[in-house]
Amino acid sequence: MVLAVLTVFAGRLVYVQGIQGEAVAQEALQQRLGRDSSLAVRGQITDAKGDILARSVERYTLAVNQLDLAEWTVPRSDPKTGGPSAAAERLAPLLDMNAAELGALLTGESTWKVIKKGLLPEQMRDIKKLAIGGVQFERVLDRVYPNGTVAGNLLGWVNAEGVGAQGLEAVLDDQLTGSAGTYVWERGGGGQAIPGGYEESTDAVEGDTVQLTIRSDLQWKAQEAIDAQVAATGADSGSVIVTDVATGEILALADSGALDPNSPSGDLSGSRSISGVFDPGSTAKVITMAAALETGLVDPLTPFEVPYQYTTDNNQTFKDSHEHAGMRLTTTGVLAQSSNTGTVMIGEKIPQQVRHDYLAKFGFGEKTGIELPQESRGILHPSDEWDGRTKYAVLFGQGVSVTALQATQVFATIANGGVRVQPHLIKGWTSADGQYTAAAPAASTQVVSKETADTVLTMLESAVDDGTGSAAAIPGYRVAGKTGTAQSFNPSGITASFIGVAPADNPRIAVSVVLHNPRTSEWGGTVAAPVFRDVTRDALLELGVAPSGAPATLYATTW
Repeated sequence: MVLAVLTVFAGRLVYVQGIQGEAVAQEALQQRLGRDSSLAVRGQITDAKGDILARSVERYTLAVNQLDLAEWTVPRSDPKTGGPSAAAERLAPLLDMNAAELGALLTGESTWKVIKKGLLPEQMRDIKKLAIGGVQFERVLDRVYPNGTVAGNLLGWVNAEGVGAQGLEAVLDDQLTGSAGTYVWERGGGGQAIPGGYEESTDAVEGDTVQLTIRSDLQWKAQEAIDAQVAATGADSGSVIVTDVATGEILALADSGALDPNSPSGDLSGSRSISGVFDPGSTAKVITMAAALETGLVDPLTPFEVPYQYTTDNNQTFKDSHEHAGMRLTTTGVLAQSSNTGTVMIGEKIPQQVRHDYLAKFGFGEKTGIELPQESRGILHPSDEWDGRTKYAVLFGQGVSVTALQATQVFATIANGGVRVQPHLIKGWTSADGQYTAAAPAASTQVVSKETADTVLTMLESAVDDGTGSAAAIPGYRVAGKTGTAQSFNPSGITASFIGVAPADNPRIAVSVVLHNPRTSEWGGTVAAPVFRDVTRDALLELGVAPSGAPATLYATTW
């Protein structure tokens, strides 16, 4: 029997040590290993000058083991005091909470009861000094936005799990997200590290930092200006966009009523400047003029007898915004006076498909490709689906719908010698090791010739100097621009706008101001042009753009 038992033991020993030895050793090692991790820090978002727009900061979650806390007593207290009530009296001032309500939270049988989140490091240290039994902390990273609502419509926010939930935070989530660090060590029965035992660590890697093209000072000014004008005019909403015409960089993109990403609430749909669509109205007459000039149908001085009311060959009647006697206007005068009838008289010379092609060339009906979610492509139906009225209405910005950014790009293209540059918000990236990588140059497309673009730009100066956009004039700078007023049907109302370029003699920026359903006036020259003037002046000063040199030599508007 002894031999049999010894044989069984020997066989088991051979099996454990010889056959399964490595597997058993690994299982034992895993049971002895302790594991810890360090948090993955999310990359920063900065403006064009490096000022921080979004960053992650160290915060703490306070929790308690209610069973341990129930047994805690205040050291050297006589008579003995402790438990939830004594802890609440000491914690309440540090947590800015009511002691009685806090005491109720501390009472119970949970081993992990969250009491308060988002504690600052100094709060955590002060609480630790109290040495209250059962108090526990969890280190977390909170996303904070130092400038509040400034660029909130662009930045978006992160959810409770630290994942981008809207705006740039969502679109750039993969690049911004860091990787957590790990530390694994071999421990003894008391949890202590075994000297010379197994040890392995991986450092945490911070996410990449993204630098935007936005200038936070200018973004703030644009935000303040559009919020104030929405309030003054009773408009439903509004937007301001400032873009560099040569590079496509967005310097400011402000929507009225922008949310604070520190505590997002209200409209959480992102930027309306790239998702909301509207009929552009008279600002789209720029495309009609460019097409007519490019195809050689007119020149800036071609004369027209422009009536208040004009009927086309298919019996479609169009009117100007104000009743007037017949006017002797040049092509330039038609644009400067924003005449619908004159625009139809010029545009009806353009073949129907060609009208559609030029709208498409300027970017209508397709997304711009800006790095924001939920961008709309607008509405541009095929030309063979246009009815007898729409084929003329598109000439002055009706029957086609665009975003504020698409409308702005038309003027940026004209200012850039006829070259349409893709608008973008990303300037570059900085990796965790400090390596900076600039964003690739934006894609560009030649839409019309430089000669045509320059001619239209000069014609647009007349709209400011001697037309409907006089309120957009900026002392010391030549300005080219166009007013716009269009009816909208879903929802019903009016969209008033002004879009322009400065300085017209050496274009640097295109600026748009759009107001949806203003109550005080429906005219873009009245409600939008003054905002354009103020924001554009600030932008030129911010960029250090020198005043214009020689005065403009403009085309005649009448004959």
